[in-house]
Amino acid sequence: MSSHSFKLPVTDGHTLHIERAGNPDGIPVLFLHGGPGAGINGNYQWPFNLEDYNVVAFDQRGCGQSQPFGGLEHNSTEHLVADIEAIRQHLNISSWCVFGGSWGATLALVYAIAHPARVRHLMLRGIFLARQQDFDWFLHPNSGAAQVYPDAYQNFKAQVSQYQSSSDITDAYYKLFASDDENIAQKALSAWFNWEGAISKLLPDANPSSDVASSQQVKSLALLECHYLKHQCFIEENYILANAQKLHAIPIDIVHGRYDMVCAVSSAYELHRALPQSTLSIIDNAGHSASEQGIRKQLVKITADAAIILKPRVHKTL
Repeated sequence: MSSHSFKLPVTDGHTLHIERAGNPDGIPVLFLHGGPGAGINGNYQWPFNLEDYNVVAFDQRGCGQSQPFGGLEHNSTEHLVADIEAIRQHLNISSWCVFGGSWGATLALVYAIAHPARVRHLMLRGIFLARQQDFDWFLHPNSGAAQVYPDAYQNFKAQVSQYQSSSDITDAYYKLFASDDENIAQKALSAWFNWEGAISKLLPDANPSSDVASSQQVKSLALLECHYLKHQCFIEENYILANAQKLHAIPIDIVHGRYDMVCAVSSAYELHRALPQSTLSIIDNAGHSASEQGIRKQLVKITADAAIILKPRVHKTL
């Protein structure tokens, strides 16, 4: 077993923080964190048997230990897809499994659509398809999460003035985050962060998420998530489902909590129907978080089952 980290300069002045863990000769798998802006935060290896897998993870642009921290310029889905390819080529990996949850699942799907020959297996949790209905589910007062958590949503919307749509909300928060008054900006960042934290588990934590998260984690997740949602995640409406045929040669496992309030379970079901070769596991006693017991158990099973199939294959470098 081995583990190490390094920095990789990419385009437009960005430098990525990259970590590797596990068996250097094992099955290569790329871990894509959520958010956008959540960072890898050191707790990403648990789904994998490190004797079987060679795990690669990185802090996406603007978050974690990548630089510049909080950088929004040249920070889009297209840039992240290019970064993934830069990492793969730097590590001399011909193809790999891709594991992602929530935004990480979105990015994994977009990457696989762009580079299907480079993806051996997709392992996805908490499907977010980046359509207007998905943005509305997460942010709109009359749709989805706000209808189930009106108390938490009241705290969230108290930070902004009148609005009529999810785009109005992201615009308003975007302005607050850029305020010259540090107190105003910090309150807004915490409010956004706490909204997602409040709805991420079937049984929400008693204490707000930002009470235990670092100020850096709060800022990067709120700022980058708002940035991406403001720009419709930089992809065309219904892009993933419209291009699902490009993924038909890739084995795909999907895991989704029945009571996921961040990403509606219907998205996972629609993706599964568009991908006949995929498997869908709906966890009846779970919400969105990967830490929920049923989701953890299923993700570990998926990686273990995939290892049985993939381990005999000889990994070839470019």
